[in-house]
Amino acid sequence: MHQLTLAEIARGLADKKFSSEELTRALLARINQLDPQINSFISVTEDLAISQARAADARRAAGESGALLGAPIGHKDLFCTQGIRTSCGSKMLDNFKAPYDATVVSKLADAGAVTLGKTNMDEFAMGSANESSYYGAVKNPWNLEHVPGGSSGGSAAAVAARLLPGATATDTGGSIRQPAALTSLTGLKPTYGRVSRWGMIAYASSLDQAGPLARTAEDCALLLQGMAGFDAKDSTSIDEPVPDYSASLNTSLQGLRIGLPKEYFGAGLDPRIADLVQASVKELEKLGAVVKEISLPNMQHAIPAYYVIAPAEASSNLSRFDGVRFGYRCDNPADLTDLYKRSRGEGFGVEVQRRIMVGAYALSAGYYDAYYLQAQKIRRLIKNDFMAAFNDVDVILGPTTPNLAWKIGAKNNDPVAEYLEDVYTITANLAGLPGLSMPAGFVDGLPVGVQLLAPYFHEGRLLNVAHRYQQVTDWHTRAPNGF
Repeated sequence: MHQLTLAEIARGLADKKFSSEELTRALLARINQLDPQINSFISVTEDLAISQARAADARRAAGESGALLGAPIGHKDLFCTQGIRTSCGSKMLDNFKAPYDATVVSKLADAGAVTLGKTNMDEFAMGSANESSYYGAVKNPWNLEHVPGGSSGGSAAAVAARLLPGATATDTGGSIRQPAALTSLTGLKPTYGRVSRWGMIAYASSLDQAGPLARTAEDCALLLQGMAGFDAKDSTSIDEPVPDYSASLNTSLQGLRIGLPKEYFGAGLDPRIADLVQASVKELEKLGAVVKEISLPNMQHAIPAYYVIAPAEASSNLSRFDGVRFGYRCDNPADLTDLYKRSRGEGFGVEVQRRIMVGAYALSAGYYDAYYLQAQKIRRLIKNDFMAAFNDVDVILGPTTPNLAWKIGAKNNDPVAEYLEDVYTITANLAGLPGLSMPAGFVDGLPVGVQLLAPYFHEGRLLNVAHRYQQVTDWHTRAPNGF
């Protein structure tokens, strides 16, 4: 049963081939057996999962139906879950049990999804390798010596290892799409505001967005359907109708205009990845798409702009973790200043401290105009580039990552090298656009992903293109050895 996709699970439950409780128990046993190899879970919620599975079976027995009713999933451990540890991968919140459910959690629970546990992540979502977690690095199921990407690496590794069929994740600069690419999954970052951020512990509030990770575009459509929608509790939530994402999956790609930015194929891109990207373009052309070269001239400024804006917002958001109200508190503080310094110094890891310091500096008197304000101006230029491009094309295609998954520890002494792995993904966050990564092949046994970007609220178009591509390729069906 662990090889079933969410769509196949929905059909199996509807046809009474198995119950949600049977499936849930089978996956919990699999997590217990295999997760010690990859460390993808922080908390396994066995009792909750079984009770939710039984409730889902009862709802089906009463005549209710639904694509996610009885489907097992995991939640990235920055979504608040009532009465369950919500750690954000940090010592700071190791003892924190949320008093409420995040909107994403409650919406999926209402749809009947079964929560198997909370997945590992880079501390406070800061990282591209899932090595900064207080609970240890997550390993890539395709090669246990390599990273799975981050910050949603736990969700990605768990789905790739067939421990669960789908999971929630978040994307601040590529943290859904990049791990999807490095673990041969489909990952979707929706338009900013499409999915509620309420109850999602913030890293950078103007960039963070929740989305699904699964093996197929069809499964991502089912998960997004359950997650998306206006939320009055979230001031950044947009009141935009949510279409039926599954209904448009099989739309023809005849005449679809695909743009290939020339900036994506310069120095820094592994030529073997470039070859696989071009191979995916040829498959889409066979399906009727028309391809043309475009330009995104301000892409070169994306990394420096992002690494001013995101740390600046992080320094503000993480100021609440001070050892006073909740979270980690140091032992025997001498006074209030000592309490603040030691609680934050002991509770936050190195990467989080680094980004808080960078952000505080960028926002300090005398530097705000020189750094933060300039970065926001670059952000507008990047958005304008995309708006101009989408006058000529329907989607933009390119590599998701410039390199393959690297070995665990290989970039620990060079954080900038790790930051550069987000070069193709962060522009979508700066502009607030939807983006998707889909499996496109392997190099030396390691997965490669192709990224698709679309105009605002055109997630359905991304899912359609990915689904049609997956109908003529089999990269998404392959499983890692041993899993």
